Amino acid sequence: MRHSEVTLDDKYLLEDGRAYITGVQALIRVMLDRRRLDLRDGLNTAGYVSGYRGSPLGGLDQQAARSRKLLTAHEVVFQEGLNEDLAATAVWGSQQANLFPGARFDGVYGLWYGKAPGVDRTGDVFKHANFAGVMPKGGVLAIAGDDHNCKSSTLPSQSEFAFQDFEMPVLSPADVQEVLDYGLLGISMSRFSGLWVGMIALADTMDSGVTIDVSLDRHHHVYPEFPMPPGGLHIRTKDQPLEKETRLRNHKLPAALAFARANNIDRVVLAARQPRLGIVCQGQAYKDVLEAFQAMDITLDEAASMGISIYKVGMPWPLEPQGLRAFAAGLETLMVIEHKRALIEPQARAALYDLPAHARPTVIGKFNEQGDRLMEDTGSLTVAAIALDLYSRLPPGPARERASAYLDRVSAAGVAAISLASDQQRKPFFCSGCPHNTSTRVPDGSRALAGIGCHYMAGFNDPMTDLNTHMGGEGLTWVGASPFTTEKHVFQNLGDGTYNHSGSLAIRGAIAAKANITYKLLFNDAVAMTGGQTAESGFTPAQITRQLAAEGVTKTVVVVDDLERYEGVTDLAPNVEVFPRKELTKVQEMLRDTPGVTVLLYDQTCATEKRRRRKRGLMPKATTRVFINPLVCEGCGDCSKKSNCVSVEPKNTEFGRKRAINQSTCNQDYSCVDGFCPSFITLDGAENPQGK
Repeated sequence: MRHSEVTLDDKYLLEDGRAYITGVQALIRVMLDRRRLDLRDGLNTAGYVSGYRGSPLGGLDQQAARSRKLLTAHEVVFQEGLNEDLAATAVWGSQQANLFPGARFDGVYGLWYGKAPGVDRTGDVFKHANFAGVMPKGGVLAIAGDDHNCKSSTLPSQSEFAFQDFEMPVLSPADVQEVLDYGLLGISMSRFSGLWVGMIALADTMDSGVTIDVSLDRHHHVYPEFPMPPGGLHIRTKDQPLEKETRLRNHKLPAALAFARANNIDRVVLAARQPRLGIVCQGQAYKDVLEAFQAMDITLDEAASMGISIYKVGMPWPLEPQGLRAFAAGLETLMVIEHKRALIEPQARAALYDLPAHARPTVIGKFNEQGDRLMEDTGSLTVAAIALDLYSRLPPGPARERASAYLDRVSAAGVAAISLASDQQRKPFFCSGCPHNTSTRVPDGSRALAGIGCHYMAGFNDPMTDLNTHMGGEGLTWVGASPFTTEKHVFQNLGDGTYNHSGSLAIRGAIAAKANITYKLLFNDAVAMTGGQTAESGFTPAQITRQLAAEGVTKTVVVVDDLERYEGVTDLAPNVEVFPRKELTKVQEMLRDTPGVTVLLYDQTCATEKRRRRKRGLMPKATTRVFINPLVCEGCGDCSKKSNCVSVEPKNTEFGRKRAINQSTCNQDYSCVDGFCPSFITLDGAENPQGK
């Protein structure tokens, strides 16, 4: 059988069959397919995307940039937001395009994206926009990137409760296929109900790459019969607040439930002939339940034969009650398995409360029948933990024995892991040559407040750096603490991306409060944590100095790794001095003694971004390499102390432990040569032989 030719563009261009695609790319596909489906239905619509990057959606803007021509051809506008709430406001505006003369399309469908902290800060916009509504042929989908285990965040997150408070229905895809399916379904739900619709994005899903069905013919959404109020459910002019509230509670949310019911968003995926135990789960938890059965070597057919049924919830809030009641009929126990805080479980209890006693199952989840803790609501549930909870409900037999054998293996592995455990932990650290290796240091007698960004890791290793705030609040904790302490001054780390996002307002707040604080504005020319993008505004250090002067900063200085880059720079704010980084300590001491709000703008490009640019020919390659003569090196470690660089490695020799430069990881920062040592050799024109 001859295979059809496969191209990298299949993920976006194919309208039938299967294509390989990631979760993030599936969101781009949602915007393209919505236009295609509308054209199929005789509608001329356009799309609008805006948001702010952050894991697990850090690469969405890059994917959109790479596909800009295709998006433009499908009338989809991608516009990066300066921050999350401004982006959401712009998406809100896309729903107003048809309220006045001049509209070029039948409607505009919108997509907002942001990390969980961005959901929190955007709450005011979400509430206003959701109350206002969407266009009948528009619709809005809001994607929330959650981080259950706090792998790349300052706090663990669970955005379903935020969406619940904003009264926005929320969808929870379990895999990449459902990212596409629920994305399209969510926009249709938004159009039908007049609500903004949220959708949860987890790293396990968004970072996955799989082959999915991209056929357009799969998508035929049902718009059920529903008693509409006068004027309908959608956005309008001259709308009044209390009328919006009445429409939302009495009509729009019921319409969303009717849509969910008509389109089987919640469905039975395993039906036992004689059901005894019903499992209710959503999204990631659904995948974990299936994996738990697989780990216990129990097939789904075996599970059904033991009286186990599974109900997969696609919309965890508001929970559609009719489908749940039908599923629960005849069950002895309803077990709700969900990560983090219980969202479905209390809704399930409410939905089943008024059933006759003989028809109402016992509902368990975070706690069992006796009120004892059953499933954790911190971190995330592991497959082994879910398997243990399921095992306790299995009847005697071969399947239970196989499950017991699996749990014994897990227990033995856990005991072995404990016996091998060490109190020595390898903490995350900066890349080789990272500017933060130097810039985040503080002089003796001072301390620094941590900020959002890669430099957050300074708090892991530097005892004098601690206590971060949310993004955009940098320095204001000191404003509140300073009246009640004899301490006179602190430093505050602030990334250039955060400065553009919201940090400039924090500086203004510190100035208004007449605080004594030095902001270390770390200009590394890249939003390194999410892919090396440039900050949205594109401000240069010189422009920033002029902004700071206009705000009323007492004194601004620039510290740079290479003074030659500032030769001929004439557009700095008046009285701004430029210093080499070797004078960082002296400069910080000077600013510490300067009353008011001062700023140290540390200008050095992200080391990893330098490496990328050099490989892509966007930056000249470094022509100098540094080596250490092991016969001269005495292993004192001053080079490591001066550079803080992980490419300066220990080297065991017959004469004892020395130091060596790892040429494969070195990013040519050269701060190691500042060590007080004669063993360093610099070679001009040297190249790393690796790969030749």
